[in-house]
Amino acid sequence: MRKLLLLIFLNLTLYSQTIKDISNIVGIRENQLIGHGLVVGLPGTGDKSQFTMQSLQNLLRNSYIKIPASSIKSKNIATVMVTAVLPPFAKQGDKLKLKISSIGDAKSIDGGQLLLTQLKGVDGRVYALAQGTIIGNNNIKTSGYIYNGAIVENEIDYSLKDEEIFRLSLLKHDAKTASSVEDKINEKFGKNIAVAYDTRTIEVTKPLGMSAIKFISKVQNIELDSDMKKKIVIDQVKEIIIAGADITINPVTISKKDFTLRIKKSQLSDQDWEDPAANPGVDIGDDVKVGDKPVEINIFNALVNTKQAPTVSDLMRAMKLMKLDINDIIDTIKMLDSLGAINAEVEIVR
Repeated sequence: MRKLLLLIFLNLTLYSQTIKDISNIVGIRENQLIGHGLVVGLPGTGDKSQFTMQSLQNLLRNSYIKIPASSIKSKNIATVMVTAVLPPFAKQGDKLKLKISSIGDAKSIDGGQLLLTQLKGVDGRVYALAQGTIIGNNNIKTSGYIYNGAIVENEIDYSLKDEEIFRLSLLKHDAKTASSVEDKINEKFGKNIAVAYDTRTIEVTKPLGMSAIKFISKVQNIELDSDMKKKIVIDQVKEIIIAGADITINPVTISKKDFTLRIKKSQLSDQDWEDPAANPGVDIGDDVKVGDKPVEINIFNALVNTKQAPTVSDLMRAMKLMKLDINDIIDTIKMLDSLGAINAEVEIVR
């Protein structure tokens, strides 16, 4: 089969980021929740550990049903650990995604029903209640997830209203960036309200007469040139890629069984970019095949931003036009990341 050839023409440019992209506000953070629960309704793939039988006995006892644990022989139940992340400022009624993992010898918890489970923080308080049907992971059926499977019951008390001083924590320690953030904030407000204490921490004092939320909004949206990386999130379970529109790609070539990906600097003039057909000597693409179907790829139709620095969004759009499978796109982004060709941090969600 003829190789697929994808050309991306690159003009390297510096792109802007905001302070929000490269920092967190100290004190505004996520909190981890954990609990253990019982899964029922499994088709003989549950566990038979004594711990599971004891958990079921305790559950039945709360319903005024007394039965010795030794008499329970069911393989349709399993004991699991349940974890979730409580986002900052979460309110009662908000829903959370759950991750479920078997702690016994169950073969699979896919499709099982998680019974009502308390999720606690490190302080021992119950912050959410979980329940729902488990969707097992593709490769490891002893773990899975439930989207919107927990409801927030208790909130963490934290108010920004009366705060006068905030601390920004950079995602990566860098003296140049810390100094730049300090200068940009002071320049924005016309006074010395920001002080960099170290290569990651900048303390900012709110001006009088301005609300805390408005002040944070103004600070976080200040633009600065930075080489700190943005993030690409890949959810392999749902086969979803989330990436910003301005994450650039450096020159690189990757060759796989069914296609070759080549990213290089462009030699085209502005006139060529406006009308590539006017210059027949310019290499603008190739005729390719995907499976048994011939596909004509014209790089100028596949990439909408090639006159500037091509981005991950451009790459994904081009590969979709080439009718490549989502797993090929995910694998390509992983390879680009391993080569250091993507100006972003790649996070894999499993």
